[in-house]
Amino acid sequence: MKALLFAAGLGTRLKEHTQNNPKALVDLAGKPLLGHAIEYLKHFGISEITINVFHFADKIITYLEENKSFGIDIHISDERDQLLDTGGGLKKAAVFLKGDEPILIYNVDVISNLDLNLLLKSHQEEKALATLVVRSRETIRYLMFDPSLQLVGWKNFSSGETLISREESFSAAQPFAFSGIHLIQPELLDLIEEEGKFPIMDLYLRLAKNHSIKAFIDQSKLWMDLGKPEQLKAAEELLRK
Repeated sequence: MKALLFAAGLGTRLKEHTQNNPKALVDLAGKPLLGHAIEYLKHFGISEITINVFHFADKIITYLEENKSFGIDIHISDERDQLLDTGGGLKKAAVFLKGDEPILIYNVDVISNLDLNLLLKSHQEEKALATLVVRSRETIRYLMFDPSLQLVGWKNFSSGETLISREESFSAAQPFAFSGIHLIQPELLDLIEEEGKFPIMDLYLRLAKNHSIKAFIDQSKLWMDLGKPEQLKAAEELLRK
């Protein structure tokens, strides 16, 4: 596998930590989030990682240089001209991602102990174009999957806003929360028609009409979104134990 680390976000919910630093370099138990993410990916044999940058991009680049790129091949997808959101970020990074290997996409503000080998095995067995790691957890916005775990839509259970990819399957769909971890085939890169800044979920919902976009239900013990100060504090306490 290759990997794409989304690290370009402004980290506005962590503003006490990101006024002078990028979100990717926010400290967690004595190590930046980016360091945790790279070491996690390396543990599963990933040796080529692309990192998108925007906010304090120079500090991320310096951090990687100081750590000698963690002994692996690291590419920088530079978005300093325009922050492109996740979909636009994937499209810009495609120059580094094309080839024959599946591509793991991972949010730098996620911490997880998911076995990526199990994810890859499921992805290959399902012959999926994309596999989205989901969990049964409480949120507002959910991805909707049919009984075969095919993506059929999206719903905001607070506002009622709904996006449907497969009308015939939506009524029997089950909601799951996206985890910020996904695995795609390189062929997906050639199917991106969207331009400029756009969220990757819009791409998945469009492709799900005619392609296999599947769920992988993550039941691992550790998963946390570190986008808020209280979440960062909880993760800090957990890791220090």
